[in-house]
Amino acid sequence: MDLRKLKALIDLVEKSGIGELEITEGEERVRIAKQGGMVQMPAWAPTAMPPPAPAAPAPPPAGGAGGIAEPAEAEGHAVKAPMVGTFYRSSAPGAQSFVEVGQAVKAGETLCIIEAMKLMNEIEADVSGVIKAILVENGQPVEYGQPLFIIE
Repeated sequence: MDLRKLKALIDLVEKSGIGELEITEGEERVRIAKQGGMVQMPAWAPTAMPPPAPAAPAPPPAGGAGGIAEPAEAEGHAVKAPMVGTFYRSSAPGAQSFVEVGQAVKAGETLCIIEAMKLMNEIEADVSGVIKAILVENGQPVEYGQPLFIIE
């Protein structure tokens, strides 16, 4: 789609009473939406691309299956993610998890791995105690400061 067509479409949206216009030409798609009296820049995307996955993670299974517990169930010290990355409970696929719910841990003991930029970073317990909850699913992306474990 050429620039003159886009300009004509933007002018059409500005002058008309419509709030949004979406046009598909071959494998190209353009969507123009008016917000607060202003027109947004067009967004291009090939039509063959699947829609993005929902941002909200699926709730953990009931009954504490797999040793995963919800944050509201346990009180204590929260071990938080020191970086953004992917959470892994074990050192390799199929290997035994570093820790399980109910296991006693000492300060400095490895709890999990967070992969960031192809680097595997071991996350250690900062306090001694018992693992009361594991708040993240294996393979799930984590954000900086997100609680990973509850230690009591």
